[in-house]
Amino acid sequence: MLYQLSYITSSWFPAGLMAVGEHKSSKPFLTCKPEAKKYCERKLNRGKDVICYAYRVYFGSNPKPTHFPVHFSIQNILFLLVALAGFGLFAWQASRIRANVLVGRDRDVSGNVNERLWKTLLVAFGQQKMFKRLTPALLHLIVYVGFIVINIEVIEIMVDGLFGTHRFLQFAGPAYSALTGTNEVLGALVVGAVTAFWWRRNVGVVRRFTGVEMRAWPKLDANVILYVEVVLMAALFLMNTADLKAHQLQNLPMPGAFPISQFLTGLLPDSVATLEVLERVGWWAHIVGILLFLNYLPSSKHFHIILAFPNVYFSRLIPQGQFSNVDSITHEVKAMMDPSYPVPAPATNADGSLATPTPFGAKDVDDLAWTNLLNAYSCTECGRCTSVCPANITGKLLSPRKIIMDTRDRMEEKYNAPLIFDPALYGQAAKHDPQEQLDKENHTLLRGYVTPEELWACTTCNACVEACPVNINPLDSILEMRRFLVLEESAAPNSLNVMFSNIENNGAPWAFSPSDRFNWADELFVADKKKLEVRS
Repeated sequence: MLYQLSYITSSWFPAGLMAVGEHKSSKPFLTCKPEAKKYCERKLNRGKDVICYAYRVYFGSNPKPTHFPVHFSIQNILFLLVALAGFGLFAWQASRIRANVLVGRDRDVSGNVNERLWKTLLVAFGQQKMFKRLTPALLHLIVYVGFIVINIEVIEIMVDGLFGTHRFLQFAGPAYSALTGTNEVLGALVVGAVTAFWWRRNVGVVRRFTGVEMRAWPKLDANVILYVEVVLMAALFLMNTADLKAHQLQNLPMPGAFPISQFLTGLLPDSVATLEVLERVGWWAHIVGILLFLNYLPSSKHFHIILAFPNVYFSRLIPQGQFSNVDSITHEVKAMMDPSYPVPAPATNADGSLATPTPFGAKDVDDLAWTNLLNAYSCTECGRCTSVCPANITGKLLSPRKIIMDTRDRMEEKYNAPLIFDPALYGQAAKHDPQEQLDKENHTLLRGYVTPEELWACTTCNACVEACPVNINPLDSILEMRRFLVLEESAAPNSLNVMFSNIENNGAPWAFSPSDRFNWADELFVADKKKLEVRS
């Protein structure tokens, strides 16, 4: 039984080279050009249905192909199953995270599309805020650009894996050489940048990488990602180097440019058969590694490589120092000041009964807005917010990064935990004060994870919001939990309760009668005190 494994017309190769194959029990029904015959015979004698790659002899010197050689085998079926499993599992995990985010209160982020797109372009794509610290910004830029460009080659790997082609994009000619060459240079730079990141995190003294919230899982997670990135780059170089040397040993031209791999060929054996195995090992290790990495992301801080973009898009557009009001309280105050003010009707259920009043502020994650919960999954755990927090710098318990990480941990405790890598298995839950731990039904974000002492240490200076490279707003969550303490539990610190009483009784934060408001001016040379009172 004969199998023609690829259909290549004479328009590919003016010399009429035909790439053919055979079943192990048959003879070739077409022969290859002499310069490729030995290579084809070795392929065929391995006893497999193979595709003859002799057309590579003419790569770069002939017109672009009009047909692509396709060879379906067990390897392609296996790849399809692996890819479907990998992407399907990731989609399921992503849907669980989406469900977690949507338990939050509704917040209208519609409108201002152009402004939001521009902000996303600058902050998310352009890494604008990263460059406030030049050294980590340059290292991150290398990894960021490498991630984007190298993934173009992943598209080629996917096509090759599905259809049995080899270096599918080689028909692009010089553009393909530019792509592969750029990939190799970026791959080497990524390895260097990742090494520098590892040194900064584990050997160098960078204060923002320490802290109670960075023990156990967060520390392990940060290093795991660095190791995985090195392994992925090593697999890519193994694939390219083995493929390049196999071509060199057979005097066959290699499509693409490999400025790094050409110096690594001496590290590999001179056996073509062994090189083919190594090339497949590198190929499979790279694509399977990417799929594993993809499914690791939902459990990792590196999920920000996906969520940073929507998080920046949906971030607040109002001035950072502008606080939001509680609508229900605003309506009540306006009605007290103006009896004609139309107070909105209370919310009702579908049966017409009054709906349960929404509590003031936030006690648990489902009391926060969905954008606050999206913040939690977008956190890079870089610690820039904590490093500029004046409360943290002066030794207080507050860490804006911990507030965001606690929000994510509480979501995963109450709703959908990570499917594969559960941080709780690595001691993450141990960071909470055992005295604060309650049973799961009563365990909440406030007090269960975040203590009132942390919340009241905040000066609302907005330094954390300004510093975040992906526009996370820890202050928003802090204020909501403060509101719950004050409005639902009357649990404000004594100093604030005194101020509240003074405002209620005297119309000012100070314990003085309104009639004594200008006593301070008695000792000054004021010509007309009444005019001063009028102006005030």
